[in-house]
Amino acid sequence: MYAIVEMAGQQFKVAKDQKVYVHRLQEDEGKKVTFDKVLLLEDGGNVIIGAPVIEGAAVEAKVVKHLKGDKVIVFKKKRRKGYRKKNGHRQYLTEIVVEGIVAKGAKKAAPAKAKTEAKPATEPKKAEKKAAAPKKEAPKATEDLSSKTVAELKEMAKAKEITGYSSMKKAELIEALSK
Repeated sequence: MYAIVEMAGQQFKVAKDQKVYVHRLQEDEGKKVTFDKVLLLEDGGNVIIGAPVIEGAAVEAKVVKHLKGDKVIVFKKKRRKGYRKKNGHRQYLTEIVVEGIVAKGAKKAAPAKAKTEAKPATEPKKAEKKAAAPKKEAPKATEDLSSKTVAELKEMAKAKEITGYSSMKKAELIEALSK
């Protein structure tokens, strides 16, 4: 029995008790991990293909250790130009051992449940924001002032007897009128 599963953004063909190196996972060493993005299952000649994933199928694995991969040298050169760049890279990896492949009855990953629990918590906050919205009457007055022309603002400043309005810019006029 084998499965093609997506782990950490890459697809792997895995079987039971197989050791796989994947991009670094957030889980601690010794923890069990479940991958529910199973794309294909093969069990004794019976092949099941997902569209795009197989519902209820999962691959269970255990994190063995975190490590760094071999160094890869990146060397760039342009001939006759004196241009040479040497760079190295070591990928962070996680070694996992596949403990089993579940064809049916697997549960969804825990982060999806955390998202559904977070939604009710945000609704009361929205109600609080709506309650706080009527208190903001002053900004609406500044919005009305911003739609007016500079000449109209200068006339309003003259009517309120603000000194030095003739040399003020639009933003300064709005600020002086809103006080």
